[in-house]
Amino acid sequence: MPEPAEIPELEAFCAYLALERRTSGYTVRNYRAAVLNFVEWLQLSGKWSGRFDAVRPVQVRSFLVEQGRRLSRRTLHNHVSGLRAFYVYLRRKGAVATNPFTGVTLPKLQKNLPKFLTESQMRGLLNAPLLLWKDGKLGEFDAFRDTLILELLYGGGLRVSELCGLRHQDVDTGQGVARVFGKGRKERLCPLGPVAMQCLKTFVSRFELEAGLDAPVVCQRNGKPMSPRQVQSLLKTHLAAAELPLDMTPHKLRHSYATHLLDNGADLRAVQELLGHANLSTTQVYTHVSIARLKEAHRQAHPRA
Repeated sequence: MPEPAEIPELEAFCAYLALERRTSGYTVRNYRAAVLNFVEWLQLSGKWSGRFDAVRPVQVRSFLVEQGRRLSRRTLHNHVSGLRAFYVYLRRKGAVATNPFTGVTLPKLQKNLPKFLTESQMRGLLNAPLLLWKDGKLGEFDAFRDTLILELLYGGGLRVSELCGLRHQDVDTGQGVARVFGKGRKERLCPLGPVAMQCLKTFVSRFELEAGLDAPVVCQRNGKPMSPRQVQSLLKTHLAAAELPLDMTPHKLRHSYATHLLDNGADLRAVQELLGHANLSTTQVYTHVSIARLKEAHRQAHPRA
């Protein structure tokens, strides 16, 4: 694979994503890898002239056919998204006249309904840290900290990156509301609920933690913030303790949050705002989950089903 430093347009594009668009580091990394992968393919096939404006749609089609044999449909879609965005950037800078990735046909993605926990399963997970502590299988600090993490993820529908970035200055404990910075650093107000707020107060007071304005809401014993990977790891521990599927992730707790809101009568637009979705179509997938559950209940209970 070519070195990024050999492609100054790519480094400028990544800086633009990170500094101007405030795109997540994860997305910047994936878009960079997509461009490098495309350039490597052009080099190996003898079609790389060193100029992005020399790339033609016929080359793009050949690339997609070949990549489709080794990549999943989801990964292929993500790569093309990155390459399209790269060419949009190049056109804006006047480096290319056309975008060869415009209008390319991609294989349809399979629409899988999001996985989630039932309300009773969720209660079991939320109770798991303190039960492990009482059984002597988890330290006191970790038990109360992990309970807070689970309550915030589920009570506020937070992304794990939003949780790890939450500071005390962002939380109004009196109102039970947090100022959250989501994708693209978009800001939203997120109700967390009285249970999560009580967990936060208990955690801070019980362990006499630093609760200064810039201090992290969830932290390690040394006061440093938690990383998403650490949150994912501790979730596995509590899923196992609650005898729940180990493939659940922090993001699937967010699915559970949205599904339970809709099941209990929340308005779809309100759920969209709570989740911080830019498009209503992203939120509508949860209505399909609720409808699927209703149909299954009908199938099991109705004599004519």
